[in-house]
Amino acid sequence: MARIPVFFSFHYANDVMRVQQIRNIGALEGNEPVSPNDWEQVKRGGDSSIKRWIDENLKYKRCVIVLVGAETANRPWVRYEIEKTWNDGKAIFGIHIHNLRCPRNGTTVKGKNPFDTFTFEDGRKLSSAVSCYDPGAYDTYNEIARNMTSWINSAIAQRS
Repeated sequence: MARIPVFFSFHYANDVMRVQQIRNIGALEGNEPVSPNDWEQVKRGGDSSIKRWIDENLKYKRCVIVLVGAETANRPWVRYEIEKTWNDGKAIFGIHIHNLRCPRNGTTVKGKNPFDTFTFEDGRKLSSAVSCYDPGAYDTYNEIARNMTSWINSAIAQRS
């Protein structure tokens, strides 16, 4: 299986444990998790520091995967990452992760599709052009693992 360089966009405080499960899927390359201490240092530098960190980490990625938890659609840095990715012509899609079990919190409520919050000039939502997958509750991890590569390849083909 080819390892594809991706960037994960997600709400750190709520979903980091769920995201760790997805990072363990072997189809992906790079995007090592930032440690809480390193992230705090980036945040102390203010908005410009966060933008630089995001921009640098997006630079060589082929695809951005928005991991959608309960509050992801409302997070300003997730919104920045989506907008930048789309404007840069990179592949992007979402996966609802509310059914993955977090050791601390269990499962959570399904969050809104973050691509519904962006509107093109003609009135269409970004969600009309970007997929957001909703794996079933029964075997969420394995459904994501089985489909991850094809979802990435579909997103890349769509933006090519």
